[in-house]
Amino acid sequence: MGWWNERVVPRMTHATLDNPIVAGYRRQVCADLAGDVLELGFGTGLNLPHLPSAVRSLTAVEPSDLSWQIAEEAIAASPVPVTRGDLRAEAISLADASVDAVLVTFSLCTVQDPGQALSEARRVLRPGGTVHFLEHGRAPGERVRRWQHRLEPMERAVAGGCHLTRSAPELLEAAGFRLGAVDSWYVPGPAVTRPWGYVSLGRAERPKV
Repeated sequence: MGWWNERVVPRMTHATLDNPIVAGYRRQVCADLAGDVLELGFGTGLNLPHLPSAVRSLTAVEPSDLSWQIAEEAIAASPVPVTRGDLRAEAISLADASVDAVLVTFSLCTVQDPGQALSEARRVLRPGGTVHFLEHGRAPGERVRRWQHRLEPMERAVAGGCHLTRSAPELLEAAGFRLGAVDSWYVPGPAVTRPWGYVSLGRAERPKV
């Protein structure tokens, strides 16, 4: 699966998430970002066009060399300086309390250890700083959840370890963040896509004390 994950999954993910509907969600999740931002799961840079002018710099955690190559044009066009940081979200080399915000979109589903990744995000985030998140995950309806559990082994095999049954809000709370407003909904489309299409968008704060 090494070749598949390295050469196919990045292109497949880019094609799936590069569309006007998701772009609208990206604009929402990036709104009000400011200062020095850490992005977990930078991917192919699809969030870059939506970064506000108040963002001073972006450090990208991205394991895929192909995704980084695909992102080169977007990086070059971005007014925000982008630096590729660590390859794994579970081990971030930035200093404690060194970033103003953390951005994560459609990435907690594939991180090997999301709890450790969010613990690292909390460590490097200044007190009072926020995580802006946009993630798909466990649906509220029992019927859809049953299908998510059935499909998850196949999804993990073909989509780079993607989990369908994780809950981003729950993961953030377990990592010590304080949830703010969270909106959740099904992406418009046929009912058959619902196991993949339940998304949550919101913010979570690192408590000041």
